Parts: sequence; structure tokens; C-alpha cells
Amino acid sequence: MTQPPLPHMAPPTFTEEPKLELPPIDTLEYWKAGIHEIRTFRGHSHGVWDVAYSPDGLTLVSGGADRLLRIWEIETGRLLKSLKGHTNDIRQVAFSPDGQILATGSDDRTIRLWNPHTGETIRLLFTQYDHAVASLSFSPDGLMLARAGQNKDIKIWEITTGTEVMTLLGKDQYDHHWTVCTAFSPDGIHLVGGSDIGKLKLYEVLPSGEEKLVHDGHWRDEPDDEETEQRGFFVDEQGGFQKPMEYWIGAIAFTPDGKTMITGSRDTAIKYFEMPNMKEVHTVKGHSEWVRGLLVSPDGKVLVSCSDDHTIKMWDIQTRRQVRVIKDHSGPVRGIAFSPDARYLASASWDRTVKLWKGGDGSED
Repeated sequence: MTQPPLPHMAPPTFTEEPKLELPPIDTLEYWKAGIHEIRTFRGHSHGVWDVAYSPDGLTLVSGGADRLLRIWEIETGRLLKSLKGHTNDIRQVAFSPDGQILATGSDDRTIRLWNPHTGETIRLLFTQYDHAVASLSFSPDGLMLARAGQNKDIKIWEITTGTEVMTLLGKDQYDHHWTVCTAFSPDGIHLVGGSDIGKLKLYEVLPSGEEKLVHDGHWRDEPDDEETEQRGFFVDEQGGFQKPMEYWIGAIAFTPDGKTMITGSRDTAIKYFEMPNMKEVHTVKGHSEWVRGLLVSPDGKVLVSCSDDHTIKMWDIQTRRQVRVIKDHSGPVRGIAFSPDARYLASASWDRTVKLWKGGDGSED
């Protein structure tokens, strides 16, 4: 009777050894343990508005006032590609969840979809009456992309065809304030828009596209002040700001379970809301200027905020206490991004640099 070969008799294979997967981390303990600057990416000739981490963890993408989209190799710090296409500031960069599409939103009123591997433009998204694009959000399944900007509406496109799926508008026809920030909920059912006066609107995405709730958010009813009634935008050539609305929403983020929404504003406050009823539960203040970016760790334990006050702050989401502050940028910090495993943090600043940070006590280095 023929016996099966013993395990040690199997012929040797010469396949490439897979990379070892690092075990998941407790992000709160990891970032409390320490922080180290790993690398500074230099190449932008003007301020950097935003940065995104590729889902495969191999590249960073940044965009800014020099109108160029730059793709960086994380391991070496090398500039892989510098992509032209936009004719004004690139305000937002975002990867689709599968990493196959890179979206950029610009003051030139367009959204470009790029192939991040080849650097080719796949599609241009815009409508006839659009204005500057300030915020982009992919749906969790990667099939839709929402934009907010210097318009009162939010538009949603279907990615594979470039078809405009819907326009979200509030029920108040007399509300002409801009919806300058937007984010899909983690389940993709809802989408939140934040306005230039600090108010928040919750929409059901499909099938209705209907406004469900309105919340005053950061807005406070105060006597009219002529100075605060101007729209706000950066004027690059003159290097100054027009005075923006006092409570302009700078960022919206959700915890992974979708139970908490967090917002940041020009009023320097960070607010926590219970979802989906959008009940305000807490306000924290730690920044001294406009909160421009918010990021929640994949395990939902750490909130990262960045601000025009040149700092990045880390917060314990449960206790809402500040656990760390980074002060190494010499200009406003406009964009932040976690690596997929949350072991690294990238930051984009008006000092023309992108920086990469690592947490922990250094024992893994």
C-alpha cells in the first residue's frame, strides 16, 4: 500500500516570504508612551492643505497652494510623482477605501479622480454652478463621493461612472450659508454637513436624500458684527485672510461605531455629539485658533486635532482629556492622517512640509 509522503518530504518552495503582520495596538497607550518624528517630506513651494495615507501604508499624498499633487514613498521619503491638473489650491486629498482611486478637491471648482499608481486623471467631476471645493468624503463602501464647499448644497457622485447621484439641500429655502464640511457616517446611511456659521445638518443619503435634523452646533446667536459677515478664504498672492464667519466648521469625524460625532470650528472648540439624534454632550477647548482637522483612531480610543495655532493635539475620547501635544510645525497645521494600523501619523502644514510621526516607546524601532 502506498503511503502518503511525510511532511518533511514535500518539495521546497521559493515563494517570497510574506511580511509579518504586527499585532493590533491600543492606540491610547501607544501614543501616550511617546512620539518621535520619523521624517520630514519637503518639496511643496507653498503651504500644504492636506495629506492622505494610502490604505496599503506605502505612500503619502499631499496637496496644497502650489496646485500640485505630490506622492511620497514613506520608506525612503522620496518624491515618487508630482501631478499637475488643478489650476488653484488643492484643499482636500482622499483615498477610496480600497486605495484604487485618489480624489482631490480644489479652489478651481473641480474634483479630480486619479489613478494613484500611474498618476493619470481618471475623471473630472464638476457642475456648471460649482464654487471652490473645501471638503470631500468617500462613502464607506467606496462607491460614492460627497463634496462640500462654497455652495449651500452637498453633491454626491457615483464613482465608477462619474454620475451625479443627488444634491442634498436643507429644508430652509432662505438659508444661503455655505456647507463647507461634510462626512459620511460609518454605516453610510447618513451624511453630516457643517456650515460657515457653525450649524450642522444631518441627511439620510439613500433613498431620500432628505434633511433629518438641524443643530446649531458651534453657532451662537450674537448681535450682527459687520466684520464677521464676510466669507473667508485664503488670498495666496497677498498672503492674508478675509475675515471668515466666526464659527466656520473646520472638521467633522465619527467614531468607528458611529455612536459619536466630533466637530471642530474656527471658534477653537471641539464638540462631541451623540448619534444619530445629534445630541450635544460635551465641549472641549485646547486650541487657541481654528481647528482645521479631526481624526479618530481605528479602535475609537484617540482623537487627533490640528489647528492654525501650529499644534497637533491628541485626546482620550472616553475621558475627553488631552494626552499629547505636538509643536514641531512652524506654521498652521491643516491636514492629518493615520496609517492604516495607526502606528504612524502624518501632518500637513502651512510651513510647506509634511511630517511623519511614530508613537510608542521606541522599542519597535
